[in-house]
Amino acid sequence: MTETTLDPSLTVVILAAGQGTRMKSALPKVLHTIGGRPLVGHVLDTARDLAPSHVLVVVRHERDLVAEAVLGVSPEVVVVDQDDVPGTGRAVELALDSVPAFDGDVLVLSADVPLLDADALGALVAGHRRAAAAATLLSAVLDDPAGYGRVIRDDSGGVDRIVEHKDATAEEAAVREINAGVYVFRARELRARLPLVGTENAQREKYLPDVIGMLRRDRLPVAARVADDPSLTLGVNDRAQLADVGKLLNARTVRRWQLAGVTVQDPATTWIDVTAELAPDVTVLPNSHILRASTVATGAVIGPDTRLVDTEVGEGATVTRTDATLAVIGARANVGPFAYLRPGTRLGAEGKIGTFVETKNAAIGDGSKVPHLSYIGDTTIGRGVNLGAGAITANYDDLAKHRTEIGDHVHSGSHNVFVAPVRIGDGAKTGAGAVIRKDVPAGALALSVAPQRNVEGWVEKNRPGTGAADVAARSRSAQKADDGAQEEG
Repeated sequence: MTETTLDPSLTVVILAAGQGTRMKSALPKVLHTIGGRPLVGHVLDTARDLAPSHVLVVVRHERDLVAEAVLGVSPEVVVVDQDDVPGTGRAVELALDSVPAFDGDVLVLSADVPLLDADALGALVAGHRRAAAAATLLSAVLDDPAGYGRVIRDDSGGVDRIVEHKDATAEEAAVREINAGVYVFRARELRARLPLVGTENAQREKYLPDVIGMLRRDRLPVAARVADDPSLTLGVNDRAQLADVGKLLNARTVRRWQLAGVTVQDPATTWIDVTAELAPDVTVLPNSHILRASTVATGAVIGPDTRLVDTEVGEGATVTRTDATLAVIGARANVGPFAYLRPGTRLGAEGKIGTFVETKNAAIGDGSKVPHLSYIGDTTIGRGVNLGAGAITANYDDLAKHRTEIGDHVHSGSHNVFVAPVRIGDGAKTGAGAVIRKDVPAGALALSVAPQRNVEGWVEKNRPGTGAADVAARSRSAQKADDGAQEEG
């Protein structure tokens, strides 16, 4: 839907009060996530795209937790508390009480039906208005309608009533057209009938679909629009359905980025959250996850086997077999394979974080390299630095974290330990195996060398009977024989 002008004649009510017992979870059902957002967050995004005059979200189970999540996504919405009277009819009744002056169309959505988009809902509202209907419901035809309310039509093909699955007869349960739980009502007709809805049903709840039967008995027009794509109407009631709907959403997201110019080599193993952003000419290799607010710039190559969470990847960068969270990777930088970038990592342009390197709260300057087998934490590294294999910044003294500062164009030897707090000046060098405990001036060479001491015969004395002792003894005997022959010669 491209129209974004405010629609003063439309109010959206989102039902988010249920417990969702089939999820078997301490977390409310509507807060389970797919595509980087909670279920209710997807519905809120779609409601906002419709530009209604009001968005009302009805909550009850884990009220504060759900309300906080709702307002975190859409702070402009009105949260409505459901009372002790159960059912969708009562939820909508309370929502309408919060906007007593509204007299337009009321679109009712379920917080656990996350795939419906603004195009489908905009068409539903437009059709409702063209037909001058008192109510219009969205339906779908499913191969397996179990668990859904059934749409029962009259002899002329019009909507007669909706029967909940638990209240359906065998004949009604055989109907494959289901109620998607999405309705448009004229507010005036809806207000007049909600107080009349009873609780004479298997669940002892006030069912919103009962209003449809009341409107039909009053000979008011009720319409139904069958969804062109039934998958859009799928709801989430358990973990299996959560996974199914998540997979469908991801397939849509991946295809959207493919059509926008992103190469996704294997869509089946690629996961991209709806909150992530990718530029044209990005390449995503198999088994890669681009999650939450991650952004990937033009020409970058991600994967294979890579997970980015809230991470920014610059133009032309390559990130291979890497796990990165809250990190920034500069243009034309190279990361991985088998790198672990923890929050606060910032790698400059044309820099490198290599194989089996872990970084945390580390700023690594343009063109600097941490090639392999290193831990760099709470560190600032200048430009053009090359750290040897096995570099460790010892940032924790058992009481507090301390920073290491490494200047521009520093070159360290292999297997260095920088004991923070410590500063290495511009252009300095360090020797292999050095333990750097003091600041190193610019241009200096830092060494920590102890004399090597060899204890002759230690293995034969302390490890008798071992293979090492036997071969050492033979080698010593052979060496003595060689020395004796040389003396005789």
